[in-house]
Amino acid sequence: MSTVPPIQPWNPVPLQDRVVLVTGGAQGIGRGIAQAVIGAGGSVVIGDLDAEAGRACLREWDVPARAVFRRLDVASERSTGAFVAAALDRFGRIDGLVNNAGLPDPHVPPLEQLDLAEWNRRLSSLHGAFLCSRHALPALRESEGGGAIINIASTRAHQSEPHSEAYAAAKGGLLAFTHALALSEGPKVRVNCISPGWIATEAWRAPASRRRPKLSQRDHAQHPAGRVGTPEDIAALAVYLLAPSLSGFVTGQEFIADGGMTRRMQYD
Repeated sequence: MSTVPPIQPWNPVPLQDRVVLVTGGAQGIGRGIAQAVIGAGGSVVIGDLDAEAGRACLREWDVPARAVFRRLDVASERSTGAFVAAALDRFGRIDGLVNNAGLPDPHVPPLEQLDLAEWNRRLSSLHGAFLCSRHALPALRESEGGGAIINIASTRAHQSEPHSEAYAAAKGGLLAFTHALALSEGPKVRVNCISPGWIATEAWRAPASRRRPKLSQRDHAQHPAGRVGTPEDIAALAVYLLAPSLSGFVTGQEFIADGGMTRRMQYD
């Protein structure tokens, strides 16, 4: 008769020696994820259009052996290829990719006033996930323990406000891209998606624009969890999904992190 496996200790640094790329990693949710990777024992390569914010991250973290910044335009084939190449040149491996970069403002003009160029620009988070994944996949397939991709979507993939069609399309596309890629790349690479709700990121910007969030009791009370979210909330979930020792049986899934807001009935 087989015996139950013995109690195993939890690894306090589940990303020890693993290398993770985070796009849009110099501010907001991306910075929160990058910091959590470092805290979990890993190394990060952050890519962002804002070079000032990227340099501020390296200066404030002060872990030069485990953090690299490269300026990145996720809508550019050349830029995404150079970003991945720089990570491999520095660390020699890639174990995780977090596709976080994209335009933050969901609102656009009425659809008949939106030209094709602006529509395509608003889909940059979807295009960037494709380009970065395409360049990183060969290295991710070689990762010991299996590679991991996380796509950062939004609860707006499920519910909308008027005049947010492009943003909703981009985030909804990321959900579908996630489960399709998970089937294509399993079992060597796991692919999952996080859909954040309201996350207060004002304190996680570049130093010049950093400020304390102005949130009312009503803002917090809208959430069954009792508060607006923070980048740390998303980062903790990202560490779980990046670590094969924690989430090795999880792929193709969406994780909604919104304080329960999308489960709450809304009445005018």
